[in-house]
Amino acid sequence: MPIETASLSLIGHREENQDRVGLEVDENSVFAVVIDGMGGHNEGARAAELARNTILEIYAAAEKPVYHPREFLVDCIEHAHHTLVELGKDQRIETRPRATCAMALIQKDKAYWAHVGDSRIYHLRNRKMLARTRDHSHIEVLLREGLITEDEYREHPLRNYVEHCIGGESHDPICSVAGAKTLERDDVLLLCSDGLWGGADDHIIAECFPSAFAEMDLLSNLTELMEAAIAAEAPHSDNTSAVVIHWQDS
Repeated sequence: MPIETASLSLIGHREENQDRVGLEVDENSVFAVVIDGMGGHNEGARAAELARNTILEIYAAAEKPVYHPREFLVDCIEHAHHTLVELGKDQRIETRPRATCAMALIQKDKAYWAHVGDSRIYHLRNRKMLARTRDHSHIEVLLREGLITEDEYREHPLRNYVEHCIGGESHDPICSVAGAKTLERDDVLLLCSDGLWGGADDHIIAECFPSAFAEMDLLSNLTELMEAAIAAEAPHSDNTSAVVIHWQDS
């Protein structure tokens, strides 16, 4: 595949890293996933680990190229969800392990992605945000409807409250799926936990990945962005994790 990739997970100012990332690359496809274990619930780190492993196992077993990419992504989310439901079945509903999730699949020059909760996917081009996922949260609705500003969004007391996740309730989670998005040369896909976007505005994220390849050391740029996001939220920064994919084909 004509790509460059990088991934990183930093603990921030927390005692434990409850994020997990996964990245698989072969000659025909790229698959990436970011899982954020919800620290307010039991076994957040284990939930993220199990969800990530479940999703990667499904991808490993799938015939490539994946024939129905959107359906495949939903299937991954539902299997990860039921794995976490099983993990927490003997616990009170309010304390069962949960996680948010973002994943992307690239085949040929087409990208597909899906998410649950407030882990995000950004599609970047020419230092600008072409698209990003919309969090499953009440304040995201307020922002879209113009009832709060971006500045109010960042300081809102419900900023970290999500309405949908994997784990917890037994019914299948609500997820959002997108694709097929055609990639152009030097496009970037960024998957991240809320620890990154919580400390970096969208325009800062976009500007971190310039379109000219010669200007960009992908891991260095990602590290700089993530460390700046952590510093911006100090001393209460969250775990901060991301996978970035740079599409190099014409």
